[in-house]
Amino acid sequence: MPMNEAQRKRYSRHIALPQIGEPGQQKLLDSRVLVVGMGGLGSPASMYLASAGIGNLVLSDFDRVDESNLQRQIVHTTAFIGQEKALSAKATLSKINPDIEITAIDWALDTSELHEQIQMADVVLDCTDNFETRFEINECCVRTHTPLVSGAAIRTDGQISTYLLDQDDSPCYRCLYGEVSGSGESCEAEGILAPVVGVIGTIQALETIKIITKIGRTLCGRLLLFDGAGLEFHEMRLKKDRACPVCGGSPADV
Repeated sequence: MPMNEAQRKRYSRHIALPQIGEPGQQKLLDSRVLVVGMGGLGSPASMYLASAGIGNLVLSDFDRVDESNLQRQIVHTTAFIGQEKALSAKATLSKINPDIEITAIDWALDTSELHEQIQMADVVLDCTDNFETRFEINECCVRTHTPLVSGAAIRTDGQISTYLLDQDDSPCYRCLYGEVSGSGESCEAEGILAPVVGVIGTIQALETIKIITKIGRTLCGRLLLFDGAGLEFHEMRLKKDRACPVCGGSPADV
């Protein structure tokens, strides 16, 4: 639906940007974004996306809020300890912006459900913390040609890249990691400096808005590395791997 006067006032700072304007803000209001994982990355990402006016925000997480989460997972509060994270996040985001539609998925999605949710989304944010889930999300995004914004953080370091999987020359997440066994390092074992996930999650929200409004240059083909201790950003080039088991070969093979 076209914006009303209350929405024009709410989003006036976006509308004032010549790169976005009212047409760009309307695209945000008309969009559907899936955030998988409502932890340290999903918290800031979803808060900025809700504030920015993503019209339909879908939150997926079957975990429950634990006291140890509150150090960095800012969408949750002490009052929500023990509640499903998807429902806790929905309650907070609804207060931030009651004007948007928020869908909470508080159970573990099977492959067909995940595929269906990704197919309906304009952009997917991978805010999860294990390779198995990341690979599954990536494969579904490749199959449905859905843009994917993937972030990760541990200790004092973070990284993020964007995969424009609706474009034939875009790499995918498996082009970066290939075959990885095990679940990798965990924040529970290694620790995480709270604002680091805030930095990466906020960039995930920024990339999502840029994809939807088609402004600026995304991180597609680039891996951005963040060193929180040294407060430095580094960039690596990331090319499509034609031998990738997920996206390699001709477009007809994907």
